[in-house]
Amino acid sequence: MTVAVGVDSGSTTTKVVVLVNGKVACTTSAVTGPDPAKTASLCIDKALSECGHTFREISCLVATGYGRERVSGATRILTEITCHARGAHAMVPAARTIIDIGGQDSKVIRLDERGFVQDFIMNDKCAAGTGRFLEVMAARLQVGLDEFGEEWGRARGSVKISSTCTVFAESEIISLISAGVKRPEVIKGLCNAIAGRVASMARRVGIEPAVVFTGGVSLNEGVRRALEDALSQKIVVPPMSQFMGAYGAALFAQDLVE
Repeated sequence: MTVAVGVDSGSTTTKVVVLVNGKVACTTSAVTGPDPAKTASLCIDKALSECGHTFREISCLVATGYGRERVSGATRILTEITCHARGAHAMVPAARTIIDIGGQDSKVIRLDERGFVQDFIMNDKCAAGTGRFLEVMAARLQVGLDEFGEEWGRARGSVKISSTCTVFAESEIISLISAGVKRPEVIKGLCNAIAGRVASMARRVGIEPAVVFTGGVSLNEGVRRALEDALSQKIVVPPMSQFMGAYGAALFAQDLVE
């Protein structure tokens, strides 16, 4: 029996995927918080416990993400670009372009037919176009992130959000609401702004179908629909899309065991 563990210690969320004999046995996640090492350890223990295993039974553990250097017991450390590529290609073999939007960064990765990384671009200097940006805006609009898709579909039009800075965009939204602009139109404008920013990144590395959407924001239907419009491409959101980095890390761990 092999127990392969992948840990994605992200800036916002820590994700863990456990493979037992090559099959996904369990997944778990938690807010990373101020102590990435402790959060990773707790997530690993929780995931293993849920599938009836202990830390001593781990055959191999691969860590990725911003806090990968802090993950105790890691057999190997790999970049999130490498792990996202591996996970997405395993889940969607036709994947050629990966759009990953997480809590604090967004990235676009271009793959060849074997799933190897050909090029990538990453935005990790500004919160615009990230999950954190959406969280701030959702709080200001008093709407849940899971409602963005429904609100996007309800909009009869959209407004242009010209500010890319989170602080300025928040002020812009306040002005729009004060001017009587309906919430669905504002939300559609926000989704379109993020999609436009990410689409611009994607064009710099080249867009080739299938386009796969991963990361926590992939669960936001409003952003997905806006991306499809911006890229004129069908977007594939695979199972476990928010766990793709950890899944790729777990697959590498399985490789090392074999």
